[in-house]
Amino acid sequence: MTQTKEQILQVAKDFDDVIETQDIERILPFFAKDCSIELFGITLHGHEGARKWLDWMFHHLTEISFEPISIMVDDNVFFEEFIVQGKLQDGRTVQSKQAELLVYENLLVKSLRLYFDRLDFAEAVSSSWINRKIIHKIIKESTKGLE
Repeated sequence: MTQTKEQILQVAKDFDDVIETQDIERILPFFAKDCSIELFGITLHGHEGARKWLDWMFHHLTEISFEPISIMVDDNVFFEEFIVQGKLQDGRTVQSKQAELLVYENLLVKSLRLYFDRLDFAEAVSSSWINRKIIHKIIKESTKGLE
């Protein structure tokens, strides 16, 4: 099946919209059965892997929304830089600047690679103030000299 840039843009928007619903059964059909999802150096495979990623994400975030910054499509590859806004189980909010690269095949996600700073996320989901303090200190030390 030939995929146009416009079709990929529409499917990618629909994909973001359905993720915001947090309805895993509505999200899974956007993935090819033999898809791969990569984040944090971990690769998950197939619908089982997609479900594992979604379960993990929705375990931490009770609400999620996306704000696109930059989008590019080249052949069957979709790239997006975006802001994720989420609400955690305890009511705190998290914001994370992320990038994703999706490869589409027959208008289904064949490959999804997510890139974001895990320390920002770790600080937000940490349940103890001491852990958050340590993570904040690591973040501050890692950027020393750049400010």
